[in-house]
Amino acid sequence: MALELPLAFEIISFVVLTLIIVADLVLAYRRPHIPSTRESALWVAFYVVLALIFAVIMFFVGGSEHAGQFVAGWLTEYSLSIDNLFVFVIIMARFSVPRKYQQEVLMVGIILALIFRGIFILLGATIIENFSAVFYLFGLFLLYTAYNQAFTNHDDETETENKLIKFLRKRIAITDDYDGAKIRTVIDGKKIFTPILIVFIAIGTTDIVFALDSIPAIFGITQSPFIVFAANVFALMGLRQLYFLLGDLIDKLVYLHYGIAFILGFIGVKLFFHALHENELPFINGGEHVDWAPEISTLMSLAVIILSMAVAVIASLIKIRIDKNRAALEPAGSVDDK
Repeated sequence: MALELPLAFEIISFVVLTLIIVADLVLAYRRPHIPSTRESALWVAFYVVLALIFAVIMFFVGGSEHAGQFVAGWLTEYSLSIDNLFVFVIIMARFSVPRKYQQEVLMVGIILALIFRGIFILLGATIIENFSAVFYLFGLFLLYTAYNQAFTNHDDETETENKLIKFLRKRIAITDDYDGAKIRTVIDGKKIFTPILIVFIAIGTTDIVFALDSIPAIFGITQSPFIVFAANVFALMGLRQLYFLLGDLIDKLVYLHYGIAFILGFIGVKLFFHALHENELPFINGGEHVDWAPEISTLMSLAVIILSMAVAVIASLIKIRIDKNRAALEPAGSVDDK
């Protein structure tokens, strides 16, 4: 049986995580620059190691079950956060955000993501505590999300944002040029909004969409609000640096969304089985628990998550190599044809 996590451990963890986030935010605003590949890699490695250290500490404090839930939740949220980067790339390119100020924009996006996810975590925990049948809804929602993830284009996800942006431009004076990372600037003595405002709104709306996807997913792994929030914080840490580390490679990981879709679908099925075990709906098995439904362990969930992401990334890298070799051969082929 898993040990209970001490309240003191949870409080200390929240304080330390908050301090790290604040320090990262201050660093991003005081040193606006384009991180080198080495700098980005070191920061990403630092945050990954930090998450693993936290998992080890949780193992000794709360037992293997809690530690396993954290690692599985962290990897799930990390994969969804990487998918979030795809949309960030689209937004940055569409609004031509100067690369020097993309760090600050990304940091704001990450803070907004934390706020929205924190709100949804509290709502989710409250709903689960008072209405166990919500696991059926979470499971169906994740299966629907998995389908959309596999068969819709990221460009389609920005259609709502485009309508919102057109609406804002008609009603708010917004310049065409940036003034550093300022939201407002002064032109001819008048204060006018810069395109950064639209960028923040676009990122904020995508953060809400991804929060709606990610929270049910991690509640399928653990029902501990503390572990859910900690996994989200660690997943979002270093995301800014990962953006610059991966660079154009993000667009080329073409099979990543299939891996994420499989993970979401798997957790959706797991949630549905869990709902059957906890069943209280009178029209299902007479309101009794369904004992024959398989219970998927945390260890199996962890294995599926790691394997799915590994297959998706390796397949994408193989495709990149094949496309590169094909492109290298094409000029020679065209000459021979002549």
